Amino acid sequence: MVWMWIFPVLFVGGLLLFLGIIARGMGSFRCGMRESDEKKGPPGETPKEILDRRYARGEITREQYLGMRKDLE
Repeated sequence: MVWMWIFPVLFVGGLLLFLGIIARGMGSFRCGMRESDEKKGPPGETPKEILDRRYARGEITREQYLGMRKDLE
């Protein structure tokens, strides 16, 4: 008798878990691109251009920018 309650609960739980994983995976796509691809920038972008863009967005401080720029030279 207990098995008649356990299997449906496990089935519904597994189905919800599966749908949650699918929904989470699809949320990272934007117009056919993953969010990580968007952060890489355009193809052929030089390291200095990437550094300039990160500084312009405010992702790094002035000190970090100057240190990294010195490392690139």
